[in-house]
Amino acid sequence: MSKQRTHKVTTSDGVTIRGTVHGDGPPLVFLQGIIGDGDLDWTSVLPHLTDRFTCHLPSMRGRGLSSDHPDLSLGRLIDDFLVYVDSLGERTGLVGWSAGANWSLAVAAQSDAVAGVAPFEPVANSLMDERERAALGSAIARATELAGDGDLVAAMRAFAAYPFTDDEIELAEDAGFFTAAGRYVPNMLGVFERLMEHVGQLPDDPAVLGTISAPVVVLHGSATKPFFVTSAQHMAANVPNARVHEIRGAGHCAPLTHPQALAEALSMVFWPSVARPAVSAPSQQPA
Repeated sequence: MSKQRTHKVTTSDGVTIRGTVHGDGPPLVFLQGIIGDGDLDWTSVLPHLTDRFTCHLPSMRGRGLSSDHPDLSLGRLIDDFLVYVDSLGERTGLVGWSAGANWSLAVAAQSDAVAGVAPFEPVANSLMDERERAALGSAIARATELAGDGDLVAAMRAFAAYPFTDDEIELAEDAGFFTAAGRYVPNMLGVFERLMEHVGQLPDDPAVLGTISAPVVVLHGSATKPFFVTSAQHMAANVPNARVHEIRGAGHCAPLTHPQALAEALSMVFWPSVARPAVSAPSQQPA
């Protein structure tokens, strides 16, 4: 692995978005999930990719090395990553996890610099039925309660009960993921609050997905919760040049629990070069 460095951009509202940069080769930009930051989410994947890619791990505003700002609206978060991607000055592959997968698709809909996209388990908010919304709402409410009591680590663990399985929660706990990410609970809750107030199109809107010209391979785990499989299929069905690829044995927490398998899938998508007009994609696998 080459020496770590950083890349930074300044947004129109004065926020500095920074990402650590690792490896050598064509660029890949990795967008974090809602819980951690760029480094926490993707560090385990890096050793399997930095021999062939330059991996950018930007953190959203208020996370990691990026500066903070009270505006956590969906449009601002997407613009932050859009500015980062466009600042690289070359075509790049784009990877995202969970909420970051949604943001990666939104960025691809707006930037000609995106050569291909591999969103891992995006969330199709528009497909949530009453039961799914209740499960997410319960996790957020419990996290809010524990944060009010001052236990940020327990709050983050409580929220993770929505996307992660029990086994994944145990593995993430053992890896220190919740301890490291606990400080981001206020920021995370702020993102959800702004999302509930959002008016307009969401990244999973077919009108947004239909404008993406870059090839897209939507990834999901075979052991994930059913809603994430449904979400992956929805995203792929509404992007003109998209496929679905399943990672055997993985759940929603694959960047932590199955980093090598995820990296192998990303290599299939993006190697030998993300700078080419088209991105080679693995064949579609049954859900």
